[in-house]
Amino acid sequence: MTADATPAPAPQLLKTLEDGVLTLTLNRPEVLNAITPALLDEVTDSLREAASGTTVRAVIVTGAGRGFCSGQDLRAAEADGGLDVGAILRDHYTPVIRAIRSMDQPVIAAVNGVAAGAGFSLALACDLRIAAASATFVQAFVRIGLIPDLAGTYFLPRLIGPARAAELMMLGDSVDAARALDLGIVNWVVPDTELAAAATELARRLARGPRSIGLTKRALVASHENDLEAQLAVEERLQTEATTTNDFVEGVSAFLEKRRATFTGS
Repeated sequence: MTADATPAPAPQLLKTLEDGVLTLTLNRPEVLNAITPALLDEVTDSLREAASGTTVRAVIVTGAGRGFCSGQDLRAAEADGGLDVGAILRDHYTPVIRAIRSMDQPVIAAVNGVAAGAGFSLALACDLRIAAASATFVQAFVRIGLIPDLAGTYFLPRLIGPARAAELMMLGDSVDAARALDLGIVNWVVPDTELAAAATELARRLARGPRSIGLTKRALVASHENDLEAQLAVEERLQTEATTTNDFVEGVSAFLEKRRATFTGS
């Protein structure tokens, strides 16, 4: 008699690629997609792979079930023998942020529910954010005596200003999607049932765009730290690079011929 086979565990990260759009779905819905080091490592590896080729032209990060990401899985960490926070940040958190910010492809956070703690910070690190109407955002770190991480203290003040960022981080109050839109945390809010389609259409629009979208991302990343003269030099260098692309040639030709350009991302 043959023993029943043990079912394989569900993958903690779902990946689909269609029309140049890579969708990464955090797949731990039973814990609102709480982060583990292994999950973050998978996300980082997927982003690095996408960045190294030309097949992926835009990325969506979202969550399975009713949550985007509830932050660090504290129960799993305690079960593993406790938290070595410094090591987790260095070895697992920092790489995913660097992967998002260093890749030319635009990354969209499709926030389908709660984005708490490191989940909120993960969304902030993306280039654009689209939220379901029922989504909520909370800098939950203060509730357990920690400071915001996953670069939240870098991105949130730059999005909404230092005073508002201090309010959210020091008080730990929840923000609904409507207020998140007013504050500038998210770019768009859509009905819950329309989130997946809206995020996909946005990503496909970006994927159909020219190579200069990636160069624009580079310029925006550099602008965080540059003074005027340094940023002018960045623009000069990247604009020169843009003029060497096939997409620039196509864009000019389409303009002169009064037709819509067909870009290839090259």
